[in-house]
Amino acid sequence: MSEDDNSEEYPTEIHDYLAAFEKSLGSVDEMLKTMMSVSRSELLQKLDPLEQAKLDLVSVYTLNSMFWVYLATQGINPKEHPVKQELERIRTYMNKVKEITDKKKASRLDKGAASRFVKNALWEPNAENEHTSKTPAKGKKRQ
Repeated sequence: MSEDDNSEEYPTEIHDYLAAFEKSLGSVDEMLKTMMSVSRSELLQKLDPLEQAKLDLVSVYTLNSMFWVYLATQGINPKEHPVKQELERIRTYMNKVKEITDKKKASRLDKGAASRFVKNALWEPNAENEHTSKTPAKGKKRQ
């Protein structure tokens, strides 16, 4: 059979979806080969604990997502399978890691520096200049 015979067996709209799916599978395959080329212990040694958690979460999410697709190809509704709860649990942990990452990126307030800034910015009267201000009034010349 030629390629033209295969394209007539299913609607042409599906061809685009199948081509995109095949391209995605190729990308996943390349990424897995890259990840598998380095030993896990060697990879984890290069990462800080937060990055290790991200890697673990992405790995387990990917595996469960692939299992979701496998179930769908076997005619099993993955929404009624325990894999759905597992994916939701993993998403919860991914959100926790994202919150931690966002907190690290947020600017921090140096309370000591802020209080010194405010203290020095405010005018405090003392015995010498109770009746005079730091800036001369309009119309008066400084002496």
